[in-house]
Amino acid sequence: MQANYSAAENKAGGLVQNERKKKRKQAAMRQNKTGIWRRIGVNYELYIFLIPAVVYTAIFLYGPMYGVLMAFKDYNMLEGVMGSPWVGLKHFQRFFQGYNFWSTLFNTLLLSLYYLAATLPLPVILAIIFNNVKNGMFKKSVQLAAYAPNFISVVVLVGIMKIVFAPDTGVFNIVIEKLFHVETADVFGRPEYFRHLYVWSGVWQTLGWNSIIYVAALTGISPELYEAFTVDGANRLQKIRYLELPSILPTVVIVLILNTGSIMNIGFEKVYLMQTPLNLSVSETLPTYLYKMGVINNDYGLATAVGFFNSAVSCILLVIVNTVAKKLGDSSLF
Repeated sequence: MQANYSAAENKAGGLVQNERKKKRKQAAMRQNKTGIWRRIGVNYELYIFLIPAVVYTAIFLYGPMYGVLMAFKDYNMLEGVMGSPWVGLKHFQRFFQGYNFWSTLFNTLLLSLYYLAATLPLPVILAIIFNNVKNGMFKKSVQLAAYAPNFISVVVLVGIMKIVFAPDTGVFNIVIEKLFHVETADVFGRPEYFRHLYVWSGVWQTLGWNSIIYVAALTGISPELYEAFTVDGANRLQKIRYLELPSILPTVVIVLILNTGSIMNIGFEKVYLMQTPLNLSVSETLPTYLYKMGVINNDYGLATAVGFFNSAVSCILLVIVNTVAKKLGDSSLF
């Protein structure tokens, strides 16, 4: 009898406890909602400024995503995306079994990794040099000269490169011929030069601009830390190694993660403009192949499948690099 009474009492107590927890949870949810609306009310100007970005993202980034269905359909313009018949993974099979799949994928990865390896450390070095230059006028002049090429359009840049490296009249070939007495060469037409031209012209164009973020990070270092290193007898190289580099390392990791996310989307315009029939074996990348299949050949299903594959690989690489960065340090995107 006593045991039954104790069991009933415990059960009743448990019900009361559960009810109290439920009420506390509901009260916390109401308070949280009230807090959100209170914060929105206090900072409503910032949320108004956010509206155009949200609308732009919804219309131009999320709205067209239904077009991914074309990768799984035999798309017909008259029937539309939803009316076209399903074909499953047919377009993916065509892409993976194509004779140029591996060469196109290899060209894309190699060119992207080469470009990333060249453009990631050099802006850091340039930013450190800017940070250690004491002459203000000289520093501003060099910074201006380094930033200027970023405002040259890709079309103009490739046009300049074609003029400079022209076989007979280009400045490069004329100088080489005069100095080393060798015959002129069609640099643009030779496949072994394509990747170097693409990467180092990109370095020249973006080096100064990409260093801005690192210059800003170095500016945020407290002067007291520099004074402490000076008092301890550290020279300039030791300050760079033990103070400046560790201070901007989180920024470098974030930039690396962001660049890895776009590693498969190597610049289409520049690659396409630099392509010639002679260097096509090394210049055909996934973006140019997608353009030719979709726009020129009107094979929208295959082009969408290529784009879907490209985005999926980029997403996987982004998650992998972010996870590795999170395990090795505290810098990550999510």
